[in-house]
Amino acid sequence: MTSTHRVLHDPQDHFEAELPLDRETYQRLVDAVLGWDGDPGLHEGEYQQIALQLTVAARAVAGDVCRTADQLPADHPARVLAEDVLEDSRRRLSRALQGTGRCVQDRARLVRALYGRLDRLTEVIDSPGTIPETRRRRV
Repeated sequence: MTSTHRVLHDPQDHFEAELPLDRETYQRLVDAVLGWDGDPGLHEGEYQQIALQLTVAARAVAGDVCRTADQLPADHPARVLAEDVLEDSRRRLSRALQGTGRCVQDRARLVRALYGRLDRLTEVIDSPGTIPETRRRRV
């Protein structure tokens, strides 16, 4: 039996950069998860599925944060802070997924923090005089 599945090699993350997430959908998921008051009574597999979706979102937004921060000079305070946030996200994403509400909420908080950092970076980059116009590129 032959497979039609192809593995794409994308070391520069070009594909990921061209396929943005539906931010509104993920923000609604984050809000729902962080709005849980006590145990929502889901099965372990359901928690794992939600955590997996949030992990994918966190990795994609982290990529956006990285690409956006790279537009700033290496010593710019916003870039330095973004690199710190990215290091924290790598550490948190390296933890194994668990089928618990606590794991899901941790991933939701991470997605929220990454979107917040992305918004602040975008504000800095869009402000006049931050970087030369020729270096700007949209994520």
